[in-house]
Amino acid sequence: MGAGKTTIGKILAEKLNQEFIDIDEGIEKEFNQPVSQIFKQYGEKTFRDREKSLITEKCNQGRQVISVGGGAFLQEDIRKICLSTCTVIFLNISWECWKDRISLILDSRPVLQGKSMEEIEELFYKRQEVYGQHHLKIETDDKGPEEIADEMIDRLKMVEKRNGL
Repeated sequence: MGAGKTTIGKILAEKLNQEFIDIDEGIEKEFNQPVSQIFKQYGEKTFRDREKSLITEKCNQGRQVISVGGGAFLQEDIRKICLSTCTVIFLNISWECWKDRISLILDSRPVLQGKSMEEIEELFYKRQEVYGQHHLKIETDDKGPEEIADEMIDRLKMVEKRNGL
């Protein structure tokens, strides 16, 4: 959440000449409202069910760049689907850098609403544990989106070479 998945994902997809899919944006288009409003009007369960369905569909379509919301990967079923059908890249941002972005994302993230800084920090570290399940980890602190996308491509090429692809 707030690590730059959408920005970096769009750049990466363009560089790889692949389609970019942001799961949250797809759901927002279907409901014709932002995620925060979907949570309020329909509830988190409705959002999470649609999220799981859309991620499953997109993961099984092959060569594209998919950005899943920060909460999606917390669900074991979604995590298993992603890890078994895709190359999962974890954009690792430190607490120090992330907390500087909170003001930019607070209004659009229902999970942060009404939480103290201590509760937000606890949520950050709790999610970091789950995000430890990935294929590639990219450190994002003090790097721009282009630099991160280029590093992702270099790392993906190394994996493909190692796997004989």
